Amino acid sequence: MDGAERITPAAVDGRFLDCVERFAAALALERNASEHTVRGYRCDLLDYGRWAARHGIDPLFADHRAIRRYLAELDAAGCSRRTTNRRLSAMRTFFRWLCAAGVPCDDSVVSIQGPKAEKTLPRVMSAADMDRLLGVYVGRDDARGVRDRALLELLYACGVRVSEAASLTVRGVDFSAARVKVFGKGRKERVVPLHDVACEAMLRYRDEARPELECDGPSPYFFLSTRGAKMSPDAIRAVFKGALAAAGLDLSFSPHAVRHTFATDLLEGGADLRSVQEMLGHASLSTTQIYTHVSPTRLKNEHSRAHPRG
Repeated sequence: MDGAERITPAAVDGRFLDCVERFAAALALERNASEHTVRGYRCDLLDYGRWAARHGIDPLFADHRAIRRYLAELDAAGCSRRTTNRRLSAMRTFFRWLCAAGVPCDDSVVSIQGPKAEKTLPRVMSAADMDRLLGVYVGRDDARGVRDRALLELLYACGVRVSEAASLTVRGVDFSAARVKVFGKGRKERVVPLHDVACEAMLRYRDEARPELECDGPSPYFFLSTRGAKMSPDAIRAVFKGALAAAGLDLSFSPHAVRHTFATDLLEGGADLRSVQEMLGHASLSTTQIYTHVSPTRLKNEHSRAHPRG
């Protein structure tokens, strides 16, 4: 537990804290939630618990009015609607679990609607920016350079999440079939094709650089740190930020922008929405449909193809 999450019995009601810990364990065990997801739920719930403690409110029995007051204070503190809705969603899920587990509570929060979320389109990288990013480590012969190039090629070739790249195993990369097997949210498995450039970069890393990095004994994970351990999501983000800086690109881009770019470029190239949904690992097609709004060329082509006067 890091410093931001350390709490004392006086900071959060003990009964509430115990319920949060049981809920977090249930998320991981029963829903196969990732460590990142569990940590996010826990942090959001503890924030609510600390607010309740400051105001002398029993966090398990806060009524409709008290929850509205909490949401209003989040707004006054400058929290975005997205953040407010995320915390409200965490509380709804938590209180539904409490009811199912037979824990006495006031579940008024379940019926509360959050503020209408802002509609924002995914941020994508231009073709020129992507070329600059992917070219940063071309020609590098050291182990880190070869590894980092393979990592960047994977992110753009498959649109995988950072957590998925971190958990990619050696056995999960099938070079003969040019595809990778990753585990997404809820430990759902999916297979994504690799193109030739990514295959070449990843094969070179496996054969030339990875043995040099595997200094702490055999590891099942594909991408290794300089100490031979599994690369963490934070380490992958650091590599990405370093590549942005080296390429002279906007440092506010995140690895997720590459995922957005992957999806948008596929649609621009004529891929059907269902295929993109499968490659991204989206549970709902509605989540993938956002990329049709980012791809005006595709919309124009579809309009021309389908309209009687197109």
